[in-house]
Amino acid sequence: MSRRGAQGNGTIRQRPDGRWEARYTVGRDPGTGKQVQKSVYGSTQKEVRQKLNATVKALDDGTYTEPSKMTVGQWLDVWLSAYMGGVKPRTLMTYTGDIENHIKPAMGAVKLEALNTHTIQTFYNALCQPRGEKKALSPKTIKNIHGCFHKALKQAVMLGYIRFNPSDACTLPRIERQDIKPLDEAQISAFLEAIQGHKYEIILQVVVFTGIRQGEAIGLTWDCMDFTNGTILISKQLQRTRGGNGGYHLVSPKNDRPRTITPAATVMSLLRQQRARQSEWKLRAGGEWLDQMNLVFTDELGNCIPPQTLYANFKRIAAQIGAPDARFHDLRHTFAVMSLQSGDDIKTVQENMGHHTAAFTLDTYIRSTEKMKRDSASRMETFIKSVKNL
Repeated sequence: MSRRGAQGNGTIRQRPDGRWEARYTVGRDPGTGKQVQKSVYGSTQKEVRQKLNATVKALDDGTYTEPSKMTVGQWLDVWLSAYMGGVKPRTLMTYTGDIENHIKPAMGAVKLEALNTHTIQTFYNALCQPRGEKKALSPKTIKNIHGCFHKALKQAVMLGYIRFNPSDACTLPRIERQDIKPLDEAQISAFLEAIQGHKYEIILQVVVFTGIRQGEAIGLTWDCMDFTNGTILISKQLQRTRGGNGGYHLVSPKNDRPRTITPAATVMSLLRQQRARQSEWKLRAGGEWLDQMNLVFTDELGNCIPPQTLYANFKRIAAQIGAPDARFHDLRHTFAVMSLQSGDDIKTVQENMGHHTAAFTLDTYIRSTEKMKRDSASRMETFIKSVKNL
């Protein structure tokens, strides 16, 4: 067997079966005084070296627990504290909630090595059922919980704590796609009329005419505006971190995919109006101006617009126009449908919306408008008549 010293007080070697093994020291046996060594395994030398380095770091940080003794709850605590440094604050908050509210109460005491697919599947099945006064969780919520748990167990596999991910073989409840409910032309006109003179008129118009997400709209910064070329870089969103001071932070957009959009000239004109209005506010506030993030949309003192405040105002306006069930996200759907009805191709709409694939855009919106179906039928009728006259 080939053998070499590895950084971090460990030895890497290739086994006769072709796999690679890294041995590391976890301490000394109090009875014999001899070193106590453990192993992690992998298919390549690089993989094993990464596992070894991560394990040694856990030993140095005091977060290491022997795999044979670690419970699911203990591993989840380690995973949250040691391996979530690069995620967005909102994502960390969501994972923590899923773990503390659902996973640990059900499986926290189970030994990590003893965890199996059946135990996890039973847990997911139970979430589908009402429990006392608690309602059954939706398939989408269960999928999110599974996503969190699966990532944590995947990391445990990478470190050699478990041989395989037992959640891989689980079956999740089927998610029924809900029909989107964009505003129709009459509702759009009523909405635009209702927001005239409203303090959030400009930001609401920008959302309707660009389809950007709520967090992206309130997280727009002036350095992302290119008035010369008429483009906007969507590279961040505003999120609030719960706990501590609960402050607002700019983070990367959904899917971590910045995009540049070229909106209608009307949108750029609205943004120029906002820039002039904000300049007046800044001059009036003087040293009391609070904006430190260079935000496009603020109040008169430079405070960011809280998402819940913008949403509450939208709901009141929606109720005024007879659409009390409308969601803020429906403004985004409205833009997509308007774009398709206006003749934009699917690829352009996908890029403007920031979707991962054009297939997702097509599947989401192509069935959403009767007008497009009637227009298609009208074009076919014109074609049929032209062929018959030949």
